[in-house]
Amino acid sequence: MSFKHRLPSIAAALWWGSMSTIGFLVVPLLFKHLPTPAMAGQMAAHLFTAQTWLSVACGMLLLLASRERGESVLLPWARSALGFVLAGVLLALLAEFGVSPRIVARENLKLWHAVGSAMYLAQWACAGVVLWKCLGSASEATTTSASPGGTSR
Repeated sequence: MSFKHRLPSIAAALWWGSMSTIGFLVVPLLFKHLPTPAMAGQMAAHLFTAQTWLSVACGMLLLLASRERGESVLLPWARSALGFVLAGVLLALLAEFGVSPRIVARENLKLWHAVGSAMYLAQWACAGVVLWKCLGSASEATTTSASPGGTSR
């Protein structure tokens, strides 16, 4: 398989893996090891902003890779994953520009933190579904090209 055919799996893995690492490992460690919750919160906000832009970049790569050049038909992985790509990117942008400013302003902190956490978890699930679909499609392509009647790509 060529790099072009592996790109969706790589982008989806980067998206899901970075979300997993930042959300479930790095941010909890910040709150455990930094001297004050305010310092941890400030650093977490920077990390979540970086994660938003990484999510958008991965989503754009996935959108660009969803079709063969010059074709209007979606690739097999994209038929079932594109809605999750769009939902995940939308969730990232809504959290960054709708929820995050309210958390930083400490406006009804408990509510907006819960909303932001739920949106992050939903985006993480979307990225996970996209990864699953991309890897499933990649393994099908490998099986097809390795079979006696299959053609190598």
